[in-house]
Amino acid sequence: MQTAEIKILEKKGNDAVKQLRQVKHDKGFPFMINAKELPANQCYLEYPDGKIVLVSITSPAARDFTVIQELSPSEGNSIRERFLQR
Repeated sequence: MQTAEIKILEKKGNDAVKQLRQVKHDKGFPFMINAKELPANQCYLEYPDGKIVLVSITSPAARDFTVIQELSPSEGNSIRERFLQR
């Protein structure tokens, strides 16, 4: 695949993620942010009010989460910049 085609696909993928995030927040639901550096059972949840928490999945079958830590506003902004501002 050519570099230009890859960039187009990458942009489409990023746009789709941004749209999904907006739809989730518009419905009042959190948006899940996965990060490679986190253990397999952890992720971030970004809530419509801007709060971001680090959670652990306690039961994959039940989709239950346990909050490990609420991120400070500056930590939350850092996560947003890193994963969502592409």
